[in-house]
Amino acid sequence: MLEVEILHLLALQNIEGVGDITAKKLLNHCGSAEEIFKAKPAQLASIDGIGKKTIQNILNKNAFVEAEKELQFIQKEKIKVLFYKNDDYPEKLKHCIDGPIVLFTSGNIDLQQKRIISIVGTRQITSYGIDFCKKFIADLAPLDPIIVSGFAYGVDIIAHQAAVDNDLQTIGVLAHGLNQIYPKTHKRYMSKIESNGGFMTDFWSTSNPDKENFIKRNRIVAGISEATVVIESAEKGGSLVTATMANDYNREVFAVPGRATDKYSQGCNNLIKTQKANLLTSAADLVYNLNWDIVKKGKSIQKQLFVSLEPEEQNLFDFLKINGKEHIDIIALEINIPVFKLSSLLLNMELKGVVRPLPGKVFEII
Repeated sequence: MLEVEILHLLALQNIEGVGDITAKKLLNHCGSAEEIFKAKPAQLASIDGIGKKTIQNILNKNAFVEAEKELQFIQKEKIKVLFYKNDDYPEKLKHCIDGPIVLFTSGNIDLQQKRIISIVGTRQITSYGIDFCKKFIADLAPLDPIIVSGFAYGVDIIAHQAAVDNDLQTIGVLAHGLNQIYPKTHKRYMSKIESNGGFMTDFWSTSNPDKENFIKRNRIVAGISEATVVIESAEKGGSLVTATMANDYNREVFAVPGRATDKYSQGCNNLIKTQKANLLTSAADLVYNLNWDIVKKGKSIQKQLFVSLEPEEQNLFDFLKINGKEHIDIIALEINIPVFKLSSLLLNMELKGVVRPLPGKVFEII
């Protein structure tokens, strides 16, 4: 983006009383941030929801003082600015009414033609949650998704580390500017994450990690991906807020179940019980519900010669060989295997290059 465009967008962000929703109204009406500041009062007054106070704040142009300072920081640190109308802005976030008009990023983030999932949960992650998170991401690795989280303690940092360990791109969405890192103890993870993805925020360098910023940050975590996974959560917590936002954005939500007596499974269990989240017991559940094709690093997995199949896999293979392509529910009924177990079998067989998914949760042998 041109320097003049960034400056005017920053100034627009800095106008008192103008949030992302109002800013988009102004941009859609005037065409650009620069044109907003050139507009006459009568033109601004004709825009629905734009009152006298907002018009006055636009016309006095005080917002440019701090905007110029922030632009200097952006230039000095070589921060990339993503405008919501441009192609490099996250596609799914464009469709969120309250999505940021601009995002600031560092690292090597590449969002083009990528599957994106968000992983959230408690900061007090248990050994159960750690083991599940690591295995879940490792099992998804052949599909090459981007793993998004909030870079906080607990589930967040485990998800980022697991993504790096599996050579997956990962994005830490921050509740403050890119001039600092929170928590400070996570500074040691920054270089690896920036090499395998990077950091993203809509906050300026003048913003601190205040409590309300984490809630605002969560709308990016929920909106950027096609699915949000809650691995562990107490009965109340920020991850449940993110799950609610994801539901509001019409995204898929998944929750990992746990024992009724476990404190950090109560939130997940309640999401499942109230049908606000899909049950997640393995990577196969997500693949099945999102109807993802199996792709490994951009290349279709080819059928291996002399593939070794487990007895249940062989039974499934023989059924599809005789009956041809079939819906998963019919397969489960005919070979007497529960759907939740069958989806895991199908994923394993897809990874072996033996079967492939078709639209509508239909499968066939290759």
